[in-house]
Amino acid sequence: MVNVVIDGKRIKVPERTTILDAAKAAGIRIPTLCFLEGVNEIGACRVCVVEVEGHERLFTACNNPVEEGMVIHTNSKKAREARRANVRMILSEHDDHCPSCVRSGNCELQRIANELNIHDTPFEKHYVSRRTSPDFPLIRDFSLCIKCMRCVQVCDKIQHANVWDVVNTGAKTTVDVARVYRLEDADCALCGQCITHCPVGALHERDDTQKVLDAIDDPEKIVLVQIAPAIRTAWGEEFGMKPGEATVTRLAAALRLVGFDYVFDTNFSADLTIMEEGSEFVERLKHRDREKFPM
Repeated sequence: MVNVVIDGKRIKVPERTTILDAAKAAGIRIPTLCFLEGVNEIGACRVCVVEVEGHERLFTACNNPVEEGMVIHTNSKKAREARRANVRMILSEHDDHCPSCVRSGNCELQRIANELNIHDTPFEKHYVSRRTSPDFPLIRDFSLCIKCMRCVQVCDKIQHANVWDVVNTGAKTTVDVARVYRLEDADCALCGQCITHCPVGALHERDDTQKVLDAIDDPEKIVLVQIAPAIRTAWGEEFGMKPGEATVTRLAAALRLVGFDYVFDTNFSADLTIMEEGSEFVERLKHRDREKFPM
């Protein structure tokens, strides 16, 4: 065990515990941005910096282990000013038109900036104004990317698809698809994990909401909707409903009120999918040395 002092609190934690986890054990929150436990612990954003007595430089809390006798200050003036400067530099390379962003109100960079009381940046704005094809289901907006590397790590370590990679050098370093020139040509299964773990709106799914509404409003079209089993189970979460309230009959009634002419359930075809996926999984197990997992 290691004895440390964090913000005046004396605590004892196991060896190799990170400063971030030690602070958490003491009930002290250190802000993070790029950090994903066990996946992305590279300290790329420098938001979690803390001051350690006896050291001139600041320590990133997410990937530096505590040492015996360490005296750590998580909210000193030096640490706060460094965090503010780092977030301002990130914002200087980020197109922060928040009201029109798909992640507005659910953006980790926006939350951190508000927490640090940042409402402007003294640095000149510099970002790449480019997007991938709007017709592809997965859209990447280069102007919003903060180079946190979450998408790279999730795709490599969890999905084992290796779609994303760090490209270029120096000031032009960014994240882009690996081995190919276009996202549409990448070996991407469109699992959505990179979208889920992107802290900003640099990765998002194509939005076809308006196309659906236009079809419903077209008197010449008969519009049907087909519900997947996952949707019938989880749809109530978006509305804060309890599991017992979010029944499939209520979902069907709501869809009819929206304007759909017919509502279909996908139970039987989902059973067929399970059978197919089960057979594929068994085959992969037989040749596990040549296959990628998870499936």
